[in-house]
Amino acid sequence: MSTRPAPAPLLIACALGIEHLALRLSERRGAEPDTWAAGGPVTVLRTGMGPKAAERSVTRLLAGPALAGAAVLATGFCAGLAPGMHPGDLVVAEETRDPRGNVPCVGTELLVKELVRAVPGRTVHTGPLTGSDHVVRGPERSELLATGAIAVDMESAATLLSALRTGERPVAAVRVVVDAPEHELVRIGTVRGGISAFRVLRSILPAFFEWHRSLLLPRR
Repeated sequence: MSTRPAPAPLLIACALGIEHLALRLSERRGAEPDTWAAGGPVTVLRTGMGPKAAERSVTRLLAGPALAGAAVLATGFCAGLAPGMHPGDLVVAEETRDPRGNVPCVGTELLVKELVRAVPGRTVHTGPLTGSDHVVRGPERSELLATGAIAVDMESAATLLSALRTGERPVAAVRVVVDAPEHELVRIGTVRGGISAFRVLRSILPAFFEWHRSLLLPRR
């Protein structure tokens, strides 16, 4: 009988039904199921919208024994803060921020490398990802950019903070820009931008699996 420990699970958390659909469609397309086995079982969780919903859902799920020690990756859509961002761009968080604190992310360089491979031609931005309890509009976007953040969403910071409160584990956040300074959701082109972001999100699960598998490799 094998004495090797079971591979650590991976929890991928998103908020919205459309985000969850994109990730599930990626699984159905056969996004390297052997990678899942190599990296341990994968759970895709829809938390619901907003930081409180994310905190409740993630805390409840990680409290059970099935996901003990699981790596946690927050994903979905976000609003870009920096000029020149476009729908379909990717954001790899170096850290997440909210009023309760900052959470450093693990393996950002590998995530960037694997995302470039998964969706060639898409721009990948790295930097702080800030949290909000509401949809950010207009002047508030500039105010958040002035803090050093490059993007904002409502769940990533709460997801990672909640994950670490339940135990030490690797955490990361990857978001797809659906709303940007020159491409706000209220403008014409919203549908096209949303479709672009959906297609990108549907394509990036293999990058998450590679990140997860890398966490299990011996450190040199």
